[in-house]
Amino acid sequence: MVAGSVGVQAPYARSGHALALCVPLSLACGPLAGTVHLVGVAAAWAYNFGLKATVLSWLPYAVGFAALPAFVALGLEGRPWPAWWTVVPAALLGVGAHLANVLPDIGDDLATGVRGWPQRLGPARARLLLPAPLVTATALLVHARPGPVGTAGATALSAVLVVAVGSALLGGRRPRLPFVAAIAIATVDVAMLLRHGAAVA
Repeated sequence: MVAGSVGVQAPYARSGHALALCVPLSLACGPLAGTVHLVGVAAAWAYNFGLKATVLSWLPYAVGFAALPAFVALGLEGRPWPAWWTVVPAALLGVGAHLANVLPDIGDDLATGVRGWPQRLGPARARLLLPAPLVTATALLVHARPGPVGTAGATALSAVLVVAVGSALLGGRRPRLPFVAAIAIATVDVAMLLRHGAAVA
């Protein structure tokens, strides 16, 4: 599009085709799993079509991230319900990802009139708030699941706490650091989920 080799309507047409295919392909995974996946897709479209410029800009991220473990669990044999301690942390990771993703661009967004939740907070408050949902998500994965915490869980939580707080304190000088820290924390959380297998109620 930038070079002028692709017409303006082409991306819209391709998006429409992808959306049309998404519905039957999602439902092919099962009615419940498919519906959850479509809810996540709808959240992403809602963000792009206006919610990103409102105080509810965090909501599509929370819904989209929470939909992932629910979709996986509901797609298993027997369609088991996902455990709450996987869905809630995933939603919190989504909120943290939203803050981390928007943080470096808050100045440019405000200049173009985009006033989502992080933009209304401002860069300083958004950076200081960022560790809260990330650390809470990890703490739930460590302490809320059935069974003992164990050395691995305690170590993971300690490491996440250090990374999250460090990124919040140093992010003022290194704007991309909070985003990198959020990716690192998400990696730790996904590793914990994989280590414990399918988390179902």
